[in-house]
Amino acid sequence: MGEKLFIGPRLRLLRQTKGWKLEACAAQLGLSASYLSQIEANQRPVTARVLIDVMRVFEVDAASLDAADDQRLIADLREATADAPIGGPMGSDPPALSEIKAAVANTPNLAKAYLDLHRAYRRLDERLKATEEAVSLDERGAASALLPYEEVRDFFHYKNNYIHSLDVAAEALAVEIGGGGERALEAYLADRLGVRVVRGDEPDLLRHWDAASRTVTIGTAHPEATRSFQLAYQIAALTLPDIVEAELAAAGFRSDSAAKVCRTGLLNYAAGALVLPYERFREAARAARHDIERLALSFQTSLEQVFHRLSTLQRPGARGVPFYFVRLDRAGNITKRHSATRLQFARFGGACPLWNVHDAFARPDAWLVQLAQMPDAVRYVCIARGVVKPSGAYRQAERRYALGLGCEARYADQLVYADGLDLAGPSAPIGVSCRICERDDCSQRAFPPVDRAFEVFEDDRRWVPFSLRG
Repeated sequence: MGEKLFIGPRLRLLRQTKGWKLEACAAQLGLSASYLSQIEANQRPVTARVLIDVMRVFEVDAASLDAADDQRLIADLREATADAPIGGPMGSDPPALSEIKAAVANTPNLAKAYLDLHRAYRRLDERLKATEEAVSLDERGAASALLPYEEVRDFFHYKNNYIHSLDVAAEALAVEIGGGGERALEAYLADRLGVRVVRGDEPDLLRHWDAASRTVTIGTAHPEATRSFQLAYQIAALTLPDIVEAELAAAGFRSDSAAKVCRTGLLNYAAGALVLPYERFREAARAARHDIERLALSFQTSLEQVFHRLSTLQRPGARGVPFYFVRLDRAGNITKRHSATRLQFARFGGACPLWNVHDAFARPDAWLVQLAQMPDAVRYVCIARGVVKPSGAYRQAERRYALGLGCEARYADQLVYADGLDLAGPSAPIGVSCRICERDDCSQRAFPPVDRAFEVFEDDRRWVPFSLRG
């Protein structure tokens, strides 16, 4: 039996947008007013017939009624409400998980407003700290560079890492170009856009654009997949600026810095959609059972580009397998994170140490597969791989990353990596991060969760030097 579907707040918002009273809307859907009221209050799930009628009457697809955003809100609210002092009055306990779920289910707009308030508090707190640091160090212009990136991460986070306007435009552009390889992209730049492509040998150069001479310089120290991606970026920057600016205007970023960061992110997205056009890539991924190496070879791209693109296949009416994608550096910093699954990444702190993505640094040439289970009992097939990006110079350090990709275990039959995996067997217990993990039996817990009381036993030393309460 499938999961029950509750769409109350979304249905209420659709009705209010139309300006319909409860009775009028119930008549349109062929329901009684009391039945509709119960659905809107999330007291009853919707049946398949009612769902179809809702889609017909309001002219929406099932994706717009999906509850995936609820999981994002729940994860973000757990961290925000546990983040003292805004989590509640000093000395009070943060709200229980059941209360947070109820708030998201019944008052999603209030939950989002609370997150906006928390983000504003965080920004103010960071600026205050930056000001204090500048005064103490007698340095001018000290400021947090993290805040614009966090704002942009939230933008992609709540877009489900799928930008429809750019994706469709990039797919049409790929058809026009006729291929995503370096030669095809260079020819399009020269013949259609009047751009000259030259090569540069600076180790850290990826791409440099000179608008005056209409020349783009591409670094030769990088593999062909990287060079192709940079050429695709330049094509997107020259042909899709109106779409990018429209997305930025709709986003309403609070600072020019955030808008600039997002502009680059949107053009990177468009470049990925250009070298890996949506429908062709989705069909190839399905046929190859998401074999990442085969896909990279077929589309002449890097492993990381395939990892990333798989996490974006969320086009309404043509969705792929919902994946999460994460990239970590050797210090454990999450440098990229996207999720179309119920698994949501922590906004603060590191990732769970029991997750196989950390092992990829020790075995950079191996594909690591893990059957893992989150505290909510949802199980995932987790794939990890280490990658090394050449530096191009002896004295320049190579860049090493660990890439992680995963989906819920119910999609395991569509993954070549799940062949031979005992899906009925034991799974590794993992969490989001120690900061908000609900588990009380983890032998690698780094510190207590922020919303749980704990007790230290001075005369009884265990692997974890404290015990959680409540």
